[in-house]
Amino acid sequence: MGRGKIEIKKIENSTNRQVTYSKRRNGIFKKAKELTVLCDAKISLIMLSSTRKYHEYTSPNTTTKKMIDQYQSALGVDIWSTHYEKMQENLKRLKEINNKLRREIRQRTGEDMSGLNLQELCHLQENITESVAEIRERKYHVIKNQTDTCKKKARNLEEQNGNLVLDLEAKCEDPKYGVVENEGHYNSAVAFANGVHNLYAFRLQPLHPNLQNEGGFGSRNLRLS
Repeated sequence: MGRGKIEIKKIENSTNRQVTYSKRRNGIFKKAKELTVLCDAKISLIMLSSTRKYHEYTSPNTTTKKMIDQYQSALGVDIWSTHYEKMQENLKRLKEINNKLRREIRQRTGEDMSGLNLQELCHLQENITESVAEIRERKYHVIKNQTDTCKKKARNLEEQNGNLVLDLEAKCEDPKYGVVENEGHYNSAVAFANGVHNLYAFRLQPLHPNLQNEGGFGSRNLRLS
C-alpha cells in the first residue's frame, strides 16, 4: 500500500505538530544546502516554531545581514528606515519620561519649584506625604522582621541554656558522678572517688555582698573547673 495523502491543515495535537515541524524543517534545510551547492545560490532561511524556537540556515560565505542588504539593493527598498524611525520615536518617548522623573525628584527635594502653581504644589505635598507613609511602613516591616528573628534566637538560646542546666543538675544528683567542693582537695577526692566513672571539680566562690541570695547553691557561685 502506498502512503496516503496528508490533508494540509493545522495539526491539533501539540506533540505531533512539534514532531512534524522538526522533520520538515530538517528536510527544508537539507534541500536548501543542496540548492546552494548545485546552483551556487545564496539562501537564507529563518524559521520560528509555535513555541517561539528560532532556527536559521544561511549559505556559506554570507550572513543574514548581507542577504538583507542584497535584498534591499535588488528591490530598491530600505527596510531599515522604518525601523530606525520607530527606534527614534521610542528614544524620544523614553527621554521625555526620564526628564519628567528627574523633575519630580528635584521637586521632592525642594528644587525646581518656581513654575508650580498652587494646585500643583498641593498635589506634590500629597505625593510626598504618601511616599513618606509608604517608606515608614516598609521600615517598620523590616524592623519587625529583624525583631522577631532576634526574639526567636533569644528563645532558642534560653531553651539551650535550660537544657544545659537540667543536664548539669541531673549529673550532680547521679551517684555515678563525683563532686569536689574545693580544688585544693582534688587529689584526696580522686582517691575517695575510686571507681567513679566521671569526676567533676567545682569551685565555690562567695557572691558579691550587694547581691541577694536567691537560692540555688546558697551564697556562693558554683563554677565548673
